[in-house]
Amino acid sequence: MKILVTGGAGYIGSHTCVELLEAEHQVLVLDNLSNSNLGNLEKVSQIVNIELNVDEEKDCDFSFIKGDIRDKKLLIKIFSSYAIDGVIHFAGLKAVGESVEKPIKYYNNNVVGSVILVEVMNKFDCKTFVFSSSATVYGEPHTVPIKENFPLSASNPYGQSKLIVENFLRELFVSDDGWHVALLRYFNPIGAHESGLIGDNPNGIPNNLMPYISQVAVGKLKELSIFGDDYDTHDGTGVRDYIHVVDLAKGHVKALSAMGDSPQVLVLNLGTGAGYSVLDLVKNFEQVSNKKIPYRVQSRRSGDIAECYADPTLAKDKIGWEAEKNLEEMCFDTWNFQLNSQTD
Repeated sequence: MKILVTGGAGYIGSHTCVELLEAEHQVLVLDNLSNSNLGNLEKVSQIVNIELNVDEEKDCDFSFIKGDIRDKKLLIKIFSSYAIDGVIHFAGLKAVGESVEKPIKYYNNNVVGSVILVEVMNKFDCKTFVFSSSATVYGEPHTVPIKENFPLSASNPYGQSKLIVENFLRELFVSDDGWHVALLRYFNPIGAHESGLIGDNPNGIPNNLMPYISQVAVGKLKELSIFGDDYDTHDGTGVRDYIHVVDLAKGHVKALSAMGDSPQVLVLNLGTGAGYSVLDLVKNFEQVSNKKIPYRVQSRRSGDIAECYADPTLAKDKIGWEAEKNLEEMCFDTWNFQLNSQTD
């Protein structure tokens, strides 16, 4: 299949490109490089030993186009020029704290961009769509682990933007049941490719926990800020379901395959089913890196919740997927990537 991967130069997108190419799909990446870089795709090219094409006039197994999903003219040009069989949609903004401060920016990027993308897909009768959603659509769950049929009520603009797009895609299917839609609710992706070539390396100061920890470990950042140590958890810090990014990437390929010829809306949690606290993560990282991680406790962030971890049973039942890597492997691969990136 020829798959358009929006946001494919980013953290999760680049790892998914690896898995798609290794599964012998053709991949076309569209990314505006606002929080990623082309070097990620060049390293994907090294991993899979397939040349990256940046010439829009050529149709190759692995290609890149710089652009924004809100650019409707560009999308029409892409779908006119390439026989796209399906879309995996990562492009969007993802920082919970920033979304509280800048909701307009998040709704414009995440919601408007998704609607424009789907509109163009519909115009070209491309109706296979894998959506990068989030566990934030559950808001503050009354119990854990979280099942897909739990009530949905996002507690911040980032989560709301994901929930709005989910609802839009459901309504789209009601209006036209020829669509193949997967709504993949991620928990907390961490880790890196075992090669050490690609990982979570955001522009500027990281918004996510694991890259922040790894940058503290190598001295790029002074200390880790832990937002809240008074949650109702085993050590007072927030508990999350951390999933290895390679496991997560494999989930997309499985979902793409499982939808097959059956139009549907497939809603799945992608997580491990285990909850670890911020301090659990810090301690595991210290063990694999043999580095002390200094930290300072600060007040809670707006929009954060105490506990969030998945019941991943449905993903195993529906698409034959389950996470395989443990927390130690996630920390080790992150540290390996950090050390490798220091020498680039």
